[in-house]
Amino acid sequence: MKAIIQRVTRASVTVGEEEVSSIGRGLCVLLGISVEDTQKDADYLVRKILNLRLFEDENGRAWSKSVMDRDFEVLCVSQFTLQCILKGNKPDFHSAMPAELAQTFYNSILENMRSSYKPELIKDGKFGASMQVHIQNDGPVTIELMSPTGPSDLKQLSKQEKQQQRKEKTRSKGPSECRDKGAGRSRQDPNASSGADGDVSSEREP
Repeated sequence: MKAIIQRVTRASVTVGEEEVSSIGRGLCVLLGISVEDTQKDADYLVRKILNLRLFEDENGRAWSKSVMDRDFEVLCVSQFTLQCILKGNKPDFHSAMPAELAQTFYNSILENMRSSYKPELIKDGKFGASMQVHIQNDGPVTIELMSPTGPSDLKQLSKQEKQQQRKEKTRSKGPSECRDKGAGRSRQDPNASSGADGDVSSEREP
């Protein structure tokens, strides 16, 4: 699942000439659901959206408060185009969850968000409609989120964790220990770097 989260001073959704939803200060969330998404993906995104510290505190200190801390609003808009895969210059949307399944899944995300926060502060666009989304970005501040429970994302996270562990081990050894090990190898095998004139030449047949 992908989400584009924008900190806004105001945002609204219009269908045709009718404004169907609007918020003041808070977050506008564009949400793209994939065919592989599960409840774990939804739970992760809801938790992150509501707890991201994108707002200042009462003393003006930036990046200190979440939308819940400040009692701000959230406007969610379903956007399947976030699951686009380009084939040349043509967008392909086969990785997006089909509309008949996505609507139920999307509604469950809204209910999860409302039950985790104040339901009257969670607004919505109109699923499946051709919408005009008016966003007045504050900052600008835009955060891209992806749920980490998909197979490819898990592999990437595992790879990053292993790389970080290797870095930590290297730092814990320190440069002096690394040098000692290198010197030890040289003392134990004086011919290790001697090239063709070392042991290899002595093993040649006459």
